[in-house]
Parts: sequence; C-alpha cells; structure tokens
Amino acid sequence: MTRAAGGWRVPLALVALVVLPLAAGSLRIVEILGGPRLLPDNPRVDAVPVPLVLHVVASAVYAVLGAFQLSARQRRAHPDRHRRNGRAAVVAGAVVALSGVWMTLFYPDAPGGVLLQVVRFVVGTAVAAGVVLGVAAVRRRDIPAHRAWMIRAYALAVAAGTQTFTQGIGGALFGTGDLSTALSLTAGWVLNAVVAEVVVRRPRRVRRAPAGLTHAAADGTAAGETAGVTVGVRTR
Repeated sequence: MTRAAGGWRVPLALVALVVLPLAAGSLRIVEILGGPRLLPDNPRVDAVPVPLVLHVVASAVYAVLGAFQLSARQRRAHPDRHRRNGRAAVVAGAVVALSGVWMTLFYPDAPGGVLLQVVRFVVGTAVAAGVVLGVAAVRRRDIPAHRAWMIRAYALAVAAGTQTFTQGIGGALFGTGDLSTALSLTAGWVLNAVVAEVVVRRPRRVRRAPAGLTHAAADGTAAGETAGVTVGVRTR
C-alpha cells in the first residue's frame, strides 16, 4: 500500500463507523419533511424538530470533516485545506454539542431515564469544552494541546457509531429498560474516551530525515552552538 493510500485508511474507517447512526438520523429528517415513516414514532421530535435536524446535519459534517482533520498525512499534504475545514468542523462540533445539550434538557421522557440525561449533559458539555479548548490552544500555537483536545471532542461526538454495538450487545444481554439503555450508551462514550486518551498519550513517531540531511543538520547545530546561538525547532 502506498503512503497516500495509508493516509486515507483511518479517516475512512471513522466515517464508516458512523454511517448507521447518520442513516437513522437522515431517515428521521425525511419523516419530518413529510416523507414515509420508517422509524418508531417520536412525539418529542415531532413537537420540536429543529434541534434534532441541526444535530443530525452538524453530526454528519463534523464526522466527515473531523475524520480527515485527524489524519496527520492529510494535514501535512494540505495545510491550507486543514485550516479551512478546521473552521467548519469547529462550528459543526459546537452545534452538535449545544443541540445535544438542548435536547437533553428540554425533550421530556427520553429513554434511559435520569441517569442517561445526566450522562448526555456531561458528554455534550465535554464536547463543547473540548472544541473551545482546542481553538484556544491553536490560537496560542500550542499544537500538541490543540490536537489532544480536538481528538477528545471528536471521539465523544461520534460515539453513536460505537453505541450501535454497545447498545445492541446490552439489549441482547440485559433487555431494553432504562437502566440497560443508559449503561449501554454510556459504555460507548467511555470506550471512545479511552481510545482517544490512548491516542493522545501515545508517543509520536519521529520521522527520520535522510542521512545526508541529518549530518548537515548536526553540523549546523554544532556550528551554532560554537557561535553561542540557540536554535529552537509542534444521535438521539
């Protein structure tokens, strides 16, 4: 596999993970717009559909743009595009977080009970905080901190893909009551948060320069030190 092809694997895998929940959200939007009703009735959404529509659309934008923003090879190959898409991803991430918090607070009688409401509020707030802290970090040119906060925010925001599996397993083993639903969905967020933290804390691989360039850099550094010069080289 070529290096270029390798740079597409992780983004495409991340997008593939959220296809099912985004498809379900898209079907709900089709219903809201007057199309055929293919999903179970949801009176909460029927009464106030705008927050869900914003949440689904922003989630789709954030899932796709964010996946490619996290690819180091894509960033190196297209730095200008990374900055442009990053601005759009920040807006989308903020909309995902805020619409999720709104639905948690104002949609009554949602499945999962009070426990899931609390978890959803915490997760939505954490996504918003991650986006804000990521923007603040890049503005002060702290790229490692920017990368870390954006990875954390993205992992929580796209956990619906992981929850497709955790909720399926939880429902099969423990039924579909409020407690099972809350714990199954929480497990998806926890798994994504753990994976994000592993990625953030994993030592970065150092790219090796050609031998000739390495020797030249070493000679230049030695010369600089001799001259007294210090050189510094960062969904429901």
